[in-house]
Amino acid sequence: MIKVNFLGPIGLDSIELESKNFAELRKKLQNIESLKNWLPLCAVALNDEIIKDTSNITFKDNDVISLLPPVCGG
Repeated sequence: MIKVNFLGPIGLDSIELESKNFAELRKKLQNIESLKNWLPLCAVALNDEIIKDTSNITFKDNDVISLLPPVCGG
């Protein structure tokens, strides 16, 4: 089981789900209508570390994935 945090203006509560890797997770998250526009824009962190290449990562139990949307500063 992994935990997914949605940060900033995404505005969703964290969820826990079963997923083996980022490709599987992405498919599951695309089924959430309010996330469809956010997913292509977000940076991704695994256990508080930004991940640039998600293709070769396999999740472990209790991993925490965070979706970080772009931030506009003033």
